[in-house]
Amino acid sequence: MNITMQQAGERADSMLDATLKAIKPEVNWTHSGTSKGSCDVSRSRTVMTIISKERRGNFLGVVQRFWEKSGYVIKSVNKSEKFPAIFAQSPDGFGISLVVGGAGQVAFEVDSPCVKPSEVAEPATPANGPDYDYPIPRPNVHSDFWSSTSPISSASPTTPTGEG
Repeated sequence: MNITMQQAGERADSMLDATLKAIKPEVNWTHSGTSKGSCDVSRSRTVMTIISKERRGNFLGVVQRFWEKSGYVIKSVNKSEKFPAIFAQSPDGFGISLVVGGAGQVAFEVDSPCVKPSEVAEPATPANGPDYDYPIPRPNVHSDFWSSTSPISSASPTTPTGEG
């Protein structure tokens, strides 16, 4: 791939920005690192919004549908109830993942393919909440929607009953 590590970092940031913008209602997140290999760059972000186990499947579904709509190929899905994950790849060879870890905390990571070595600046996108240094605390932002413990009812057609 004929781009530099800096350009790969910017591409990773744009993939993470787009993914997080696709989640409605919005979730709070913090940067959780940039790492450089000999010819690759990884960027990650950690969601600070509490995603209840009752809403976790909906959250993963929103992300997976957005990635598919964006032309990403879903490489694998871990359907673990406690630590589910989705791994995908963009048409230009960047890997993107969503992993649910301890306390239900969601982490996103993008890994570049091999690119030309260069310096890599910190991400330009500001976190939408406190930007933590390591260690990042467990999710601590309540969302009336994502943190709710009531499952989302399936949207099936209903017939009017004349009530209301």
